[in-house]
Amino acid sequence: MSYELVDILIYVFYALKFVVILLAGTIFLLGLDDLFIDVVYWTRTWFRYFRIYDRHAPADQKRLYSVAEKPLAIMVPAWKEVGVVGEMARLAAATLDYENYQIFVGTYPNDPETQRDVDAVCQQFPNVHKVVCVRPGPTSKADCLNNIIDAILGFEANARIQFAGFILHDAEDVISPLELRLFNYLLPKKDLIQVPVYPYPPQWWGFTAGHYADEFAEYHGKDVIVREALSGQVPSAGVGTCFSRRAIVALLEDGDGIAFDVQSLTEDYDIGFRLKQKGMVCIFARFSVSDPQLALKTTRVPGMSRATTQVICVREHFPRSFSHAVRQKSRWITGIVFQGTTNLGWSPKGIINYFLWRDRRGLLTNLLGLLVNILLVVTVVMWLITALVPDAWHFPSILGEDAVLQAVLLCNGILLLNRLFQRCFFVTRFYGIHQGLLSIPRIVWSNVINFCANIRALRQVVAIGDSRRVAWDKTSHEFPTLDATARIPLGQRLIEKGLLTPQQLEAAITSPERRRLGRELLMRGHISSTQLVEALAEQASMDWKPLNPFTIDPALITDFPRHLALRYAVVPIGRDGDSLVLASERPISQVSLGAISRQLKRPVTCQLAPQGRVTLALRHWYSERNLNEETRFVLEFAQANCNNPERIERICQHQVMLGDLLQVRGIVSAALFNQALIDYDPEKESLGQHLIERGIISAERLDEALRDQQREQYEAYKFASEAA
Repeated sequence: MSYELVDILIYVFYALKFVVILLAGTIFLLGLDDLFIDVVYWTRTWFRYFRIYDRHAPADQKRLYSVAEKPLAIMVPAWKEVGVVGEMARLAAATLDYENYQIFVGTYPNDPETQRDVDAVCQQFPNVHKVVCVRPGPTSKADCLNNIIDAILGFEANARIQFAGFILHDAEDVISPLELRLFNYLLPKKDLIQVPVYPYPPQWWGFTAGHYADEFAEYHGKDVIVREALSGQVPSAGVGTCFSRRAIVALLEDGDGIAFDVQSLTEDYDIGFRLKQKGMVCIFARFSVSDPQLALKTTRVPGMSRATTQVICVREHFPRSFSHAVRQKSRWITGIVFQGTTNLGWSPKGIINYFLWRDRRGLLTNLLGLLVNILLVVTVVMWLITALVPDAWHFPSILGEDAVLQAVLLCNGILLLNRLFQRCFFVTRFYGIHQGLLSIPRIVWSNVINFCANIRALRQVVAIGDSRRVAWDKTSHEFPTLDATARIPLGQRLIEKGLLTPQQLEAAITSPERRRLGRELLMRGHISSTQLVEALAEQASMDWKPLNPFTIDPALITDFPRHLALRYAVVPIGRDGDSLVLASERPISQVSLGAISRQLKRPVTCQLAPQGRVTLALRHWYSERNLNEETRFVLEFAQANCNNPERIERICQHQVMLGDLLQVRGIVSAALFNQALIDYDPEKESLGQHLIERGIISAERLDEALRDQQREQYEAYKFASEAA
């Protein structure tokens, strides 16, 4: 080896030594910072275990059912979310143990594919609403949320309600069944409620998606808990966050009608501090349910903690590719570090500043993490060359004989072992021991991603010159797919079956009579009620059965409450194992079925019945005292001729429910009607009176609908009189 090269290596060793000293000292201080959080968490945990839980059992889900349901609004911003929003709404409707909620999906005028997807969902679920933003997308998540809030306030005015909570979710979120009940229980005493977020882990080789699971497991399992305990401030994760009405009103007042900062890339993070400055109560809610049926399904593996895996949380897929992860994390760094420093500054409270520092230190730690990894690789390579090649140049130790440096490095080694243990422990509690062990090597890959995201964020800010002008760089989403049958319009379905011609369909659609299409086709004699219900059942992916309204088992009627039958327009028709089978003339949403099931404390299923059969059954079994003379005569005639298909068909063609008339006449939308049904009690008042008292319709419009209903009933009466 030449002397010139030796001289260069000597200088390199000296430089490396100074780098090691600088890194060692910085990492030691950062390690003490993390150790402080660990000490506080474990001290608090053991104190609560020995001094609180030894005298008071942890709250279970029964407490959540003790509070009446308040109206809640779920806000979902969506840009290029085809195939994602629909599955989220379907899964929410099928699993959420709550009824009084509405989902508002924000779309963009230049994203027709997502709009069509949301429109299909709105047809199936009346509690899902499409919001079209004013400006073409992508703008920012904050801008989309502001448009959604405008739509929510408009819905409130029309429905004559006030939402108690405004819940923030992304389109790919999988929501715990009891999440809304938890929010409902804590509102309005709490102004910001955040539940844990647990990403779905990938296969063992998926280090990119896996590092998200590692970070959230520790952050939401320990760090945020300490943060809330010491400062009372909780940052929103952007999903699984509920804002009280008081919080939203305060944000609207501050922003002169605009709640979210449209120039912020992390508007949810900013709001946590803004609400804390206003003296509002923020809480990180880790609530574990005792019944695994009410928790998100998790495959049990060794190492999992039952209490942790049954916590009310949000599950979602995070980016699996390196480039997507870097883009997402660079957005977080820009929003929290650069924009956060500009917008929020520092707090007069020292403890708040401490956590602001922990949020913003990522700009430093993300750079140091990769440098330490590189230095470690260099040191190991130098040692291997010296140890394995006898004739090679013997590199002197860059640590030298500095006792202080060696002591610092020893402490750093101990702190590193603690970091690895903490990460492994919290990952294991939720994901199991295999993911816990994988979290150790994934720390290295996490350092690489964070370093690249840091560099990208720095380059963007430097290039633009103003962090607030950095554009929103949306991350693509994926959702655990569910089987969903494509929705073919009823008329097209009947044409494909050869039951209808295009000319007949056009004439029915353009008819001056305002009826549902299926009923209009019945009245024109183009199809039978059996053909109609068969097509509707295929469209809704439901079963159907013919129904004789007068031969239902009286025991079923006795066991099924009158207020549920009249409120949801269903009748019990049988049992299927433990499940009660209901019949309805229109597809009933999973939200309503869930509400019925909870009240009955047994599972229920629903089947479609031909036109008019359920209406007759409701009048025969549940509404005798409210029938006028004409309706009673029609009912008696139908009962006497229940085995005559032609006469029953003619009678049932004219049986129409008030709710259907109000909707098909455009007097009230399906969304407002279903919202009004939530607090409707048929035992106390009629449906019409309830809608008037709620301010949904006027007395004049109700009279108009009732006259239409009476006119239809008179046609049935006239036919029955002539036939009798």
